[in-house]
Amino acid sequence: MMQTIEAVIDPNGTVRLLEPVRLGVSKRALVTIMEEGPEANDAALLSEAALAEDWNRPEEEEAWAHLQPGKSS
Repeated sequence: MMQTIEAVIDPNGTVRLLEPVRLGVSKRALVTIMEEGPEANDAALLSEAALAEDWNRPEEEEAWAHLQPGKSS
């Protein structure tokens, strides 16, 4: 069974698991280093203006009006 465990890696490369793990035998693991802070959301922020061109069209407003109380056509 695969399991995902949150961990922190210090600058020396020491991995500290944030929750206890009990294994019957030694197991292999893969470690993914994630970006921290606002950088992880940069793509969403950078694409917002381009996507707004589509989102703010009258056809889009009409298509989604049923989900916005008081805006039904």
